[in-house]
Amino acid sequence: MAAAVAAGTLLTTAACSSGDDGTAADSETAAAVAERPLAAQTTTPYPTATATGSVSATPSASATSPTATTSPAAPLSEAGARNALITAADIEDDWVQVKDPESWRDKLLIGEVDTAQFVTGKADAADCQRLVDSLYDETLLGSPSGASALNGFQEGQSRLLYQVAAYDKAALDKSMDWLAKLPDTCDQFTLTGGDSGDRTVQVVEASLPKEGDARQGLTVTMKGTTNGDPVTLTLDIAVVRVGNDAITITNGGLDGADEDTTKNAVEQGTDRLKEVQAGRTPTPTPSNLD
Repeated sequence: MAAAVAAGTLLTTAACSSGDDGTAADSETAAAVAERPLAAQTTTPYPTATATGSVSATPSASATSPTATTSPAAPLSEAGARNALITAADIEDDWVQVKDPESWRDKLLIGEVDTAQFVTGKADAADCQRLVDSLYDETLLGSPSGASALNGFQEGQSRLLYQVAAYDKAALDKSMDWLAKLPDTCDQFTLTGGDSGDRTVQVVEASLPKEGDARQGLTVTMKGTTNGDPVTLTLDIAVVRVGNDAITITNGGLDGADEDTTKNAVEQGTDRLKEVQAGRTPTPTPSNLD
């Protein structure tokens, strides 16, 4: 009898102990749940019984929470466009910034060759005509719909025209599509008229660093004569779209086009434009002469 009483006491003690621990654990769990935010409490779905006896999963917080959206960048301002322009330090080597690159559309002397006149002429296809008309212009992507800024640089027999501008998105996409088709539609054509006679023009696609939302690179080679002397003009064209804004680069000359310079301008210029779009002022690029 003593042994039975002892055993019963032990069982009762164990049951009481187990019940106390469970109550304490439940209390601690409830307190912890109460302290967590509602989203954290409902992250993992648990099955629950419905009125009909079927089992359904409780929606998780991620399924019911509103999706975060990114605010669009503010429209490019005139000051922002100027701040997004590259400097001579961004493209390295011995490039020197010029004061009036806007005048290049009318006259651009490289050595004894007026390059602006050399690229002026008539092409049979409208797409090809649009290309040659805008090589030293600010309308390669059409007319900007907002702010625009321009820089020009020279180094020996080469010239680099750099533009930052805001565009209508639909028009910008059409211009990017037009550029992408030029290696097929204008792979080789003849430019006529002007003082330089017939010139043979070739357009091929060129690779660019994977910058921005979309990009297109071309290399344009134009061969002809000026004052009886053979002339070959080679230009790199690079366009990078970042949102509704874009950078446009025309780089090259009578000694060819430096691919590294074009790529530097693309990389540095895209970073500067993104800084401006984020509401920041890009830090000055250290001079290569420092």
